[in-house]
Amino acid sequence: MEEIPMFDTASKKMQAKLCVKRHLKRLAILGLSIALFVTVGCDRRERLYIYNWTYYTPDSVIEKFEKEFNVRVIYDEFPSNEDMYAKLKSGGTGYDIVFPSADYVSIMIKEDMLEKIDKSLIPNLVNVDPVVLNFTDYDSNMDYSVPYYFGAAGIVVNTARVPNYERSWSIFAREDLSGRMTMLDDMREVMGDALAYLGYSVNTKDRGQVSEARDLINQRWKPNLVKFDAESFGKGYAAGDFWVVQGYPEVVFEEIAEDPRMMANTVFFIPEEGGPAYIDSMVILKDSKNIELAHKFINFIHNPEIYAEFADAFGFPATANVPARRYTRGYMGEGRAWYTAEDLEKVELKRDIGEALDLYNNAWFNSIRVGSE
Repeated sequence: MEEIPMFDTASKKMQAKLCVKRHLKRLAILGLSIALFVTVGCDRRERLYIYNWTYYTPDSVIEKFEKEFNVRVIYDEFPSNEDMYAKLKSGGTGYDIVFPSADYVSIMIKEDMLEKIDKSLIPNLVNVDPVVLNFTDYDSNMDYSVPYYFGAAGIVVNTARVPNYERSWSIFAREDLSGRMTMLDDMREVMGDALAYLGYSVNTKDRGQVSEARDLINQRWKPNLVKFDAESFGKGYAAGDFWVVQGYPEVVFEEIAEDPRMMANTVFFIPEEGGPAYIDSMVILKDSKNIELAHKFINFIHNPEIYAEFADAFGFPATANVPARRYTRGYMGEGRAWYTAEDLEKVELKRDIGEALDLYNNAWFNSIRVGSE
């Protein structure tokens, strides 16, 4: 019998090993594919795509909705109405529900961007506060929008760093706080603050008044600011980088909730001069693929106990839902809110100002925001 050379035997053993390795690799790839299929392909739950403000719907509320209706929520965030609107107009479609403020609800209605609300699918509309609806002359019958929250931005101060201050927008003119303050990167908010401080309407269409507000921001406030910031001011405040921030209290609260010392040294107020108020609403986009589920979500939010959970998560008074007020406990169950309904009496709702918006755009983008990056 012919003897088989040793190198041939070794070669066959090596080939066998390579074959086993290739087989194991195929099994590994197959296993990974199966895992991906199970986690993604087999998740046949209906999806609801939401585009909302940062820090604006508690995870617990989203999770309860998903569990109750056996669905999955895909949740994206935006920092300002301008960013949201620009994305939608540039083809950022695929969302079902969006949360614009009153002035942009009006614009989106006029531009036929919204699906009409089927009120028969939202029995909880009876819980919406008629007082809030009185402000919504752009859609007072809730044909295209359902109020989510009526509130206002204001000023957050670290009293350990700034023990003496006035409850006024003039705090941003303090040179001793230069490099420790931020204001929102939000045109109507910041311009509205300056207009209110000057004694004008936040919705003025007067060219001279808008120019005066622009100059106040540019000459007195902006030199003292680190930046205009609508996304990270809460984290910057929590880290101690910023001592005074204009913004929404819930954003800061979310960042300092686990820090008792910061909580004790933090105050929020709406300045005595007033300022812009907002009504953020839930709207369904015209090209929504999940219209019925979107109605279910809106109805779910206005369940009084769910709405109270939303309000308590951020230290809000339950401004848009009347029966929810029986269930609110304040943030951390302490019965506290960042501001009260009385505080909101001195603010003015931002409205759609039509073609006068160009005055604000020119002041903001061509002057105030120049060199701020």
